[in-house]
Amino acid sequence: MNQTEPNPDTSFYVPPGGPPQGAGPSRAIFAAMGRDNVFRMCADFYAELEQSEIRWMFSEDMPAASKKIAAFLVGLLGGPPIYQELYGPPQMRARHLPFPIDDRARGVWLACFMKTLDGAPEKYAFPPEHLPGFIQFLEAFSAWMVNRK
Repeated sequence: MNQTEPNPDTSFYVPPGGPPQGAGPSRAIFAAMGRDNVFRMCADFYAELEQSEIRWMFSEDMPAASKKIAAFLVGLLGGPPIYQELYGPPQMRARHLPFPIDDRARGVWLACFMKTLDGAPEKYAFPPEHLPGFIQFLEAFSAWMVNRK
């Protein structure tokens, strides 16, 4: 995923409160959007990330990387468990530990996703009533990925 060597420092920051709690985003999101819209949304998100200051943290093949997060989100949002079928258990925090994710990097990641979600009901058939819950999930999820102070 990263073009640089992982940081050999194994003393990682652990955000207070632990992993996100609760039910997560509504599974009705996938029913409204469908697979193709989730994949298109993630492709647009990764196009935003490609222009960001955290681009270096991602695979050289951004389209392939966008398909990986799309597979994760399809299952999370109520669709089939594509990610688990292709890659095994998500274990997202463990998968992200090699990358130095601090609050600034988290903010950039979130800003790229928020830009992608602007107009999401029209662009991706994202149900507008579920956008606030999805954004709340993204905020909690991204906070859990922070591993450096």
